[in-house]
This record gives sequence, structure tokens and C-alpha cells, in this order.
Amino acid sequence: MGVLDWLGKHWFEAIQSAGIIAGLALTALALRQDAKVRRISNLIAITAHHRDIWNSLSARPALARVLDAAADLERTPLSTEEELFAHSLILHLYSVHCAIRVGVYPPPEGLRKDIAAFFALPIPRAVWEKFKPLQDRAFIRFVETGADDSGECSH
Repeated sequence: MGVLDWLGKHWFEAIQSAGIIAGLALTALALRQDAKVRRISNLIAITAHHRDIWNSLSARPALARVLDAAADLERTPLSTEEELFAHSLILHLYSVHCAIRVGVYPPPEGLRKDIAAFFALPIPRAVWEKFKPLQDRAFIRFVETGADDSGECSH
């Protein structure tokens, strides 16, 4: 009968405590749901940016050489348009890398293979070598080895 006696004297505090606990539980559930929604929202935004960048390739035939594994940069030097296209892909990849590092974007399964295949091409490789000194070490490691350090991005 000790519990009932205690509740009789402290019913208001018990209800307050239960309300606080329920409020905290609901807040935790809302935060968890919000994190899921943010991840999906980020996925949609990153996919849209990715699509926009690659659509420019089909809209501008002069960029087709960017994906040519036999592109000869000695014979036909890199054009400004090709450099800008490859550089925007590097900037996009940096954004994706940062989103992965902070946990708001789940990395696609084939991302590492996609990165390796892209930077194996002559034009993307040349643009990467030009802009690599401007990148942070973690991003360089991510591009070149697939290593992914956790933590914040420097920009």
C-alpha cells in the first residue's frame, strides 16, 4: 500500500513527471523522423543537381569529349568549357562528400567505382590535377583512395 499512499500525496508531481517523459519521448521521435525527412530531401536535391550537371553534357555536344577515354590532350588541349564542366562535377562531388561525412546523405553503393571511373578519364584527371591543390586533404583522400574520414568539411 506504500505506492498508493505515495501517489495519493504526490499525484500532481507524478502526472508532471509522466508528462515530461512523454514530451521527451515525442520530441525524440519527431527528431528521428525529421532526420529521415532531411536525408530524403538531401537525396532529392543532390540528385537534381547531378541531373542538371549531366543534362548540360547532352545539351552541349562540345562536352562529349569529357567522357572520351581516348581524348588526347596533347593534340587537342582542354577547352574552357570542358574544364568548367569537369570542375562543376568536382564541386558537386565535394558537396556529396561533405553530406556523407556529416551523415545527412547515405553514400550510393557504387559511388567509389563511379568516382574511380570518372577520374580515370583524361579530361577529368587533368582538371582534378589542376584543382587538387585547392582541396582539403580529406576530400583528396576520398577521391583518390575512397577513404572517408568522419567529421565536418572545411568549407
